[in-house]
Amino acid sequence: MNNAAIAMRDSRRAAALPTVLSAGALAAALDLLFAFTYYGVRNGIGPLRILQTIGSGVLGPAAFDGGAASAGLGLFCHFFILIVAAWLFFVAARHVPLLTRHAFASGIAYGVAIYLVMNFIVVPLSNAPHFKRSAINTIAELGSHLFFVGLAISWLVRRHFRGA
Repeated sequence: MNNAAIAMRDSRRAAALPTVLSAGALAAALDLLFAFTYYGVRNGIGPLRILQTIGSGVLGPAAFDGGAASAGLGLFCHFFILIVAAWLFFVAARHVPLLTRHAFASGIAYGVAIYLVMNFIVVPLSNAPHFKRSAINTIAELGSHLFFVGLAISWLVRRHFRGA
């Protein structure tokens, strides 16, 4: 491999971190914007309470008495989880180019996967209280994961690899 090819490869590796961080952060921000809007309008629940609910995965019901600190923990956890999800998609896309060639389909599928893992593995194993879920809320949250989470991640990762 010549020096120019090595330099290009190294610069693409260096660009991986901003891609993963931006994909995860965009997905997290869009998903939170959805939650703040949807639950704010539908149930009158404010952003602080939503973030405390996320923080309750670590703190349990005590998160609801923790004020801004437990909301901050929820914000950190939400962004951390989706940055990790973006990293996993990035690594998979590096080995399976089909994921970036068909970014729409893979993004939708990844959104479904993230929704299922979060709602049927992560949340049940966490300290979060178990809330009764309605069909309309389930559909709305799944839609958020399909379009705001899965697609945001797949399209930003595709953009990275198309530039490679």
